[in-house]
Amino acid sequence: MDFSAANTNLWGGILQIAIVCALMLLANVLRRKLPVVRKSLMPTAVLAGFIALALRYLNVLPINIDFMETITYHAIALGFIALALRVPKPLSVNEKGRLIGLKSGALIVSTYLVQAVIGLVISLGLAYTFMPGMFKAAGILLPMAYGQGPGQANNIGITYENLGFVGGQSFGLSLAAAGFLVACVCGVIYLNYLQQKGLVKRNNALDISGSVTLDEFQNDNEIPISESVDRFSMQMALVMVVYGLTYVMAWVLTTLFTAAGVGGLLNSLIWGFNFIIGTGIAIGLRAVFVGLRKYKVMTRQYQNNYLLSRIAGAAFDAMVITGIVSIRIEELQGLWTPFLLMAILGGVGTFLYLRWICKRLYPEYYHEGFVSMFGMLTGTISSGVLLLREIDPNYRTPASNNLILGTSFGILLGAPILVLVGLAASSAFMAFVTLLLALAYLALMLFVMLRLKRRGNA
Repeated sequence: MDFSAANTNLWGGILQIAIVCALMLLANVLRRKLPVVRKSLMPTAVLAGFIALALRYLNVLPINIDFMETITYHAIALGFIALALRVPKPLSVNEKGRLIGLKSGALIVSTYLVQAVIGLVISLGLAYTFMPGMFKAAGILLPMAYGQGPGQANNIGITYENLGFVGGQSFGLSLAAAGFLVACVCGVIYLNYLQQKGLVKRNNALDISGSVTLDEFQNDNEIPISESVDRFSMQMALVMVVYGLTYVMAWVLTTLFTAAGVGGLLNSLIWGFNFIIGTGIAIGLRAVFVGLRKYKVMTRQYQNNYLLSRIAGAAFDAMVITGIVSIRIEELQGLWTPFLLMAILGGVGTFLYLRWICKRLYPEYYHEGFVSMFGMLTGTISSGVLLLREIDPNYRTPASNNLILGTSFGILLGAPILVLVGLAASSAFMAFVTLLLALAYLALMLFVMLRLKRRGNA
């Protein structure tokens, strides 16, 4: 085997990963040393992504876009699998009574639906007026970008591009990048406004890394540090086994659909939403472990929440950097009008909707609940945590826990959105039907949040 630089298969991927890591370190230094960058609350991964994008267009760095897109695709699934494998903390009696986890999940999904309605109104409106060649389902990319981040914006953008949306991938990734700017810029402006009004007190929160909050390093009855296998190796093994099963499950489903003659779009969506399959398998494996421990077949807890959180954080950071650097700005030619409309109106609509619903859902800690959800639903969960730490650095309110609980319930409640993504792209008529279905599902989510109560609770 040739171990020299001539073997690009051997060294190419390693060098690309080294570039990403170097830019992450550079961005971290800039964020730590430059007050203007630090006060912007822009996550380190987002800053690294924009630096990489600029250097790529200046021809300073030899960045392989195909490799970066590969990392973006896999990272979102690995991150969600790691989160789903974590052992959940028991809910308090008050949280159970108020169904706060379920309602936070409904809030997240309802915001996706609000963004989908805004996006579809824009794309359909332009398609039947000023831009007859506009891909009518393009508006669905707004919740994928703002609500779920660059990973899903990339996956669905590629799917739509294969269905005729020229520049769909870059359109989705550009919306995701705009979402980060909305989260950071608008979030900071709003925090300053609250401080000037005397409604909150901002703190000089310490920088955090990763995309989730820290748990204790070791739970009861975990495998000890002195075990023959490294505890981190065990977590990586669990994540990768689940991802391998995800591939098998997706392959089986697409093979069956193809044999039944109903492949095509369905197959593309299954591979695009592979993280949902992976999350389901991870939750199932977690339940199997609980059963094995209950019947004393397995005597130790093999998941470590702290390390799984770090794996998820690293995966999401990689997803953000590689997603932003993969943007092809030249492909947005002719799409600037829908892009600007969705970016601006999506941000405004998300802001106004969350202000209205958070007052009703989190009355005891409205400001903390709002800024955390706004940051997450325009950027990623790390953006939400960064904004929250400005006014609640010690997590005295349940707002940080709602992000985690809500995400778990949101995966289940958000599954029907997979159907909407497929319907919208099938025809112009179905794009209109998707808009109506999104409104109907939004009404159901509002009922869950505002009317649903646990039996026996006031």
